[in-house]
Amino acid sequence: MLKKIDRIRNEFAAELAAVDSLKQLTLVRDKYLSRKSGIVTLMMKELQQVAPEDRREFGQQLNALKSEVEGALQTRETQLADNALVARLVSDRVDVTLPGNRKPIGHPHPLTLVRSELEDIFYSIGYSVEDGPEVETTFHNFEALNTPEHHPARDPQDTFYISDTLVLRTHTSPVQIRTMQKQQPPLRIICPGKVYRRDNPDTTHSPAFQQLEGLAVDEGLTFRDFKGTIEYFLKAFFSQKTRVRFRPSYFAFTEPSAEVDISCIFCSGNGCRVCKMSGWVEVLGCGMVDPAVFSYVNYDPEKYTGFAFGLGIERFAMLKYSVNNIQYFYESDLRFLEQF
Repeated sequence: MLKKIDRIRNEFAAELAAVDSLKQLTLVRDKYLSRKSGIVTLMMKELQQVAPEDRREFGQQLNALKSEVEGALQTRETQLADNALVARLVSDRVDVTLPGNRKPIGHPHPLTLVRSELEDIFYSIGYSVEDGPEVETTFHNFEALNTPEHHPARDPQDTFYISDTLVLRTHTSPVQIRTMQKQQPPLRIICPGKVYRRDNPDTTHSPAFQQLEGLAVDEGLTFRDFKGTIEYFLKAFFSQKTRVRFRPSYFAFTEPSAEVDISCIFCSGNGCRVCKMSGWVEVLGCGMVDPAVFSYVNYDPEKYTGFAFGLGIERFAMLKYSVNNIQYFYESDLRFLEQF
C-alpha cells in the first residue's frame, strides 16, 4: 500500500510538471481528486480493506498525499494564472508614444451658430438673456400682450391649445411679461427660444421654430433709440453696408409698430429672385410698447416707455447662409450640416 502511494505521488508530480494550461490542470485535478473516480479518492475508500493494525499509518500517508496533491494543484493554478496575465498584458500593451486615433469632432448646428451670434451682438450693448416655459398660460401668451379673447391670433387653427388656459407658446413675448412682473426698469433683455404655430411644413414654414424677441424699458426711451438699436443690430449681423428701412405696420402689443426691411444681401438692392426684384428683404417686426401692456405688469406708463422687436432665427440663418428651405435645418442630413 505504501509503495502504491509513492507510485501515485511520483506519477502525479510528473503529470503536473507537464501541465501548461488551466484546462490541462483541470483534467489532472479530476484524475486524482474527482469525488467518484479520482485516484486518491478511490484509495481512501480502499482504506477500509487494510488490516486494523496498519490502517492508522496508511490513513496518515493517504491524507498527506491528498494534501500534497491539493497544495501542488493550487500552486500550479496560481502560476498559470500569473503567466496568463503577463501574456495578456504583453499582447494588449499600448505604446503610449504612438499618436492616437482621432475621432471626428462634432460642431454646432447652423441655428446654434446664428443664435449665438445674435446673442453676442445684444450682449455687447448691455442686453441680458431671459428664458421661460414653452407651455404657457393664455394670460401671458395673449391677454398680457394686449391680445383680447376673440382676437384672430388666438384661433385654434393657428395655436396649439393644451387646455382652455394653456397653450404651446406662439412667440417668446410671454418671457418679456414674466420678466417685467419680477423686475423693475431699467430693463434690456432678449428672449430666444422655441415657439409653436399650426403651420403646414413647407420651404418657409414649420410648426416648431425659433424666435428671438427683445425688449427695452426705461425712462425717456424714444423711437429714435429704438431705430438706432435695430439699425446697429442689423448692420452688425449682416454688414455695415446694409441699408435699413421701417414700414408702418400693426401688432397688438406695440404702438406705433413697424416692419423692418434690409437691402437685399444677395443683389445689394439691385433686384433679384430672392427680393422679388424689389431690392428689399423683410427681416423683423417691432414697435414701441403699447402703454396698455404696462398695466398688466404694474409699470407706470406715464414714467416709462419701451420698445420691442421679434425675429425668426431660421429666417436669419437662411439669409446668412443662402439656404432656400427651412426644412433643411431639421432633417439631420449630414451632407447639409457638415457645411457649417
